[in-house]
Amino acid sequence: MAGHYFSEQPDVASAVRRIPLHLPDISIELDVDRGVFSADQIDAGTRLLLLELCKPQAGAVALDVGCGYGPIACIAALRSPKAQVWAVDVNERARGLCAANAERLGLTVSSVGPDDVPDELRFDLIVSNPPIRIGKKPLHRLLERWLDQLSPTGHAELVVHKHLGSDSLTRWLNEQGWATERVLSRGGYRLLRVQPRIVSAVST
Repeated sequence: MAGHYFSEQPDVASAVRRIPLHLPDISIELDVDRGVFSADQIDAGTRLLLLELCKPQAGAVALDVGCGYGPIACIAALRSPKAQVWAVDVNERARGLCAANAERLGLTVSSVGPDDVPDELRFDLIVSNPPIRIGKKPLHRLLERWLDQLSPTGHAELVVHKHLGSDSLTRWLNEQGWATERVLSRGGYRLLRVQPRIVSAVST
């Protein structure tokens, strides 16, 4: 599994290169590498999420879950310079790229491993193109961990492809007490908005 983007230390040889990310409001270039998610180009789901959502309020505490080389975290920081942006990934190579890209762009982004995020920290915005291919149970554990760190007035924005289980994931989230709605469907992708968990609604 070491060659997968969800490995802690990919075993494929490094080959860093730079790719563009053009949005209506921002154009940047990002360094990418083998062994990280979507190293050939910006993933279509990530692009849709960045086009339609990912706009933190000034002063917000935002989190990019599964940050990869940092397109979501960097755009969030560029759109809201006064926000506190965290980026988390199990992949050490991805975290390094995210940190380097943010530094080169003059941004402050905390790119860290999952265990380096303070348990008491609460997020006003969580944004993610979640790693669906890790499997349903690991994905559920991942989402449970981070969604329970939403602030009472916060929300999460997820992008998931229909053929990778977006509709079943929406049902599961609602069943677990996170009120979830589809805000957009385009090109097979679903953009989901997730509210903080209502504990009493969790199914037994």
